[in-house]
Amino acid sequence: MAPPVLSDLGYVPPDGGWGWAVVFGASISIGFAFTFPKAFTVYFKEIQAFFNISYSQIAWTTSIMCATTYGGGPISSILVNRYGSRPVVMFGGLLCGVGMISAAFCTSILQLYICVGFITGFGLALNLQPSVIIIGKYFLKRRPLANGLAMAGSPVMLCTLAPLNQFLFDNFGWRGSFLILGAILLNCCVAGALFRPIGPGTAQVKTQVTEEGKYALKGKITEDGPMESKTEEEGEKDCFEKVNQYLDFSLFKHRGFLIYLIGNVLMFLGFFAPIVFLAPYAKHTGVDEYSAAFLLSILAIVDMVARPATGIIANSRWVRPRIQYFFSFAIAFNGACHLLCPLASSYTGLIVYSSFFGLAFGMVCAMLFETLMDLVGAARFTSAVGLVTIAECCTILLGPPIGGILIDTFGDYKYMFIKCGSVMVLAGTFLFIMNYYNYRMLAKEEKERKAKEEHPKSVRTENEGQKNWNKDSTQDGPELEPLKEKGEGLKKEMNGTNEV
Repeated sequence: MAPPVLSDLGYVPPDGGWGWAVVFGASISIGFAFTFPKAFTVYFKEIQAFFNISYSQIAWTTSIMCATTYGGGPISSILVNRYGSRPVVMFGGLLCGVGMISAAFCTSILQLYICVGFITGFGLALNLQPSVIIIGKYFLKRRPLANGLAMAGSPVMLCTLAPLNQFLFDNFGWRGSFLILGAILLNCCVAGALFRPIGPGTAQVKTQVTEEGKYALKGKITEDGPMESKTEEEGEKDCFEKVNQYLDFSLFKHRGFLIYLIGNVLMFLGFFAPIVFLAPYAKHTGVDEYSAAFLLSILAIVDMVARPATGIIANSRWVRPRIQYFFSFAIAFNGACHLLCPLASSYTGLIVYSSFFGLAFGMVCAMLFETLMDLVGAARFTSAVGLVTIAECCTILLGPPIGGILIDTFGDYKYMFIKCGSVMVLAGTFLFIMNYYNYRMLAKEEKERKAKEEHPKSVRTENEGQKNWNKDSTQDGPELEPLKEKGEGLKKEMNGTNEV
């Protein structure tokens, strides 16, 4: 069996061992990060009545939470590059617990925005990105499968949290429920403790030594030369280089990264709103509270199976080389489900919609970060995920409130589902076309690169042949001796004549 190929991380990921414990911890952290905003919707009706606010106002709670979770991506990436995944996740779990416990004592919707939206949302940001990043450091060949298993933590959490929230509300009210949820979120600290540092620690030391040598050399040059040589432009350049150590802004010149970024920003405009309003929509059609919460459990059960299954399919030799097409199809399939949702007028129809929605949602989530890592590589993934999430937070922030405005304006949920479905079909189509273009360009660039590598060889071969020919022609063999002597005699006669 051939030895494993070195990844762009500078070492061979173990693809197993303690990595499976890391996957388990990541599934807990990712599960809370993705599930908590969805499960929180169970309290929408009651909080809306308590504060006497509209659909769009209560929708801002989860929108701010999701936007902060994604908007905190660059900060999370910088902290991971500086301190590693383990302390960042543990600190994030602490913030989540503090945010929800504080929310239990809120007396206005604005205070709820701050505690649930910003504090808890930022804590979830410190859980999401490090958990995704650490998987890429432990896995290479089995990375799609590991990502699928880690992402499966989200539906597992949703399957339990949705009915649990309803149970907590019935027995303790929404304030008591928030206290208990704050304690549950502290388990993220335990999950973060499993993130044992690997390889990049050595790489960081080497990088620091290199940087120290560079700055020492720069300081020596400054001491030997005139003091005026260090201009303000150089100082600004040094500052930019220091920032670029933690966030690689050269990714904005990366064609595949830009395609992924545009497609995902568009997709998230309709990604979360259907989940946020699924339970309220069921209640609006006359379904009781527990049956409405059970729809989220159905979605979660199908999602739980879909994510690892998608990871296995994406890891196959037929799909992985063209995983971007598979991701584009999953997004378009998700949008098609939302477009057909208004046809589900009965509870049976909602169960069918929830099942297909769970399948499509699981497919997208299983490949959401794997496709980005496939484009930019594991070494640049830390910066890439931070830059992507800060761009996505705008549409994540606007998606559910726009859906709430459509519901308030028309008094019907179907326009919200149609809007989300149309946007996601458009995003999937865009990604499919642009990824086809990207694959064509990559194949063309690879062909040109190979041609350039072969061309110097042919030129070098011709030059070597010419040199050998000249060398052979100048060598004196035995058969050339008479001619040589005759030539020397003629030369002597000519010299003699010239002398006379």
